[in-house]
Amino acid sequence: MATLTALTSGRAAAGLAVRDIGADDLKAALRAGFDDFLAMPTHVVFISLMYPLIGLVLATLSFGNDVLPLLFPLASGFALIGPFAAVGLYELSRRRQLGQSTGWNAAFRDLARRDAGALLAIGGLLGAIFLAWIVVADALYAGIYGAAAPGASPGAAPGGILAFAADVLTTPRGWALIVIGNLVGFAFSLLALALSIVSVPLIVDRHVDALTAVATSVAAFRRNPRTLLGWGVLVAAVLVAGTLPLFVGLAVAMPILGHATWHLYRRIVA
Repeated sequence: MATLTALTSGRAAAGLAVRDIGADDLKAALRAGFDDFLAMPTHVVFISLMYPLIGLVLATLSFGNDVLPLLFPLASGFALIGPFAAVGLYELSRRRQLGQSTGWNAAFRDLARRDAGALLAIGGLLGAIFLAWIVVADALYAGIYGAAAPGASPGAAPGGILAFAADVLTTPRGWALIVIGNLVGFAFSLLALALSIVSVPLIVDRHVDALTAVATSVAAFRRNPRTLLGWGVLVAAVLVAGTLPLFVGLAVAMPILGHATWHLYRRIVA
């Protein structure tokens, strides 16, 4: 009942109130996130090396298995699973705020002793959304390109990466793929944002279960839809920019955004 009330009234469950925030809070969170990044560069870079490596693996799989059309959906999936992937960064920001040790081993050392189950539940939920997005993106490509090219294999990009890019950018079916794909991707991103903008850092910060964390996150989004939607657009833009130079930019983009998300959470949840 408390969760249902939270989802419909704009207040968090279990007595956790959510605040109104604005553009100034987003700017302050970004500044604080950048400050954390500068204060803990070696630890952050060590943790964040996994992101460009994962990106390169995804790109290699896409090229090697003739699933090039899924490269962009895979890359954009970082925005869907990012809140869970940044859990170690939230812990580092939390410890720095409390004046505790911020060695790289501290990023995950205490999480298992708190609510690892709740974190895994949120991670599983975001992972399911990510997989659903990939399945839908693949079906969308097959529907548009398969119907446009009878007898051709819908799973193969036409003529390699350059020919595929030219086809997407210069043909009606390519434009349809861009427009519809981005609209569908926006819907998935909006769902992931509402469920995770507060839930993961809240679990890291306090002893709450996954359902309470998700209810609080949805309540925060309902109370600040425009501001948090703007935050989501900003995060997506930064992540896309980070993937362009062979995903290497994610090693900087992810830590800053992860720390900034922590400080944004602290401004939202009373």
